[in-house]
Amino acid sequence: MERLFFGVAALLGGVAVGLGAFGAHALRGRIDERLLANYQTGVSYMVYHLLALFVVVLALGRWPASSLPVWSGWLFVAGILLFSGSLIGMAFTGQRWLGAIPPIGGAAWIVGWLLLAATAWRG
Repeated sequence: MERLFFGVAALLGGVAVGLGAFGAHALRGRIDERLLANYQTGVSYMVYHLLALFVVVLALGRWPASSLPVWSGWLFVAGILLFSGSLIGMAFTGQRWLGAIPPIGGAAWIVGWLLLAATAWRG
């Protein structure tokens, strides 16, 4: 799982840099400022949680017998897809109904962080 999460984080890190650059150069002035702000939030939170995936890799190496970091990693991935993906999708499509999805991704991230904390406490 360490290699999988490391690879996913690295791959999505490259995607996040590309999305950030695209938003800064190609979208500015072409979409509504609120949608652009949502886009930037989606990309920023994507990067934060890619770093969290690297922390999951460290936790998997430190506590290999625990399944909690694995669950945490999958919740971080789900949060990236749901939270960041829907905000980025909303910017591209203008579909405001996608704004109902980010709270689900945010909840996944919260649970992922709590499981990561539990991993350290349980050892």
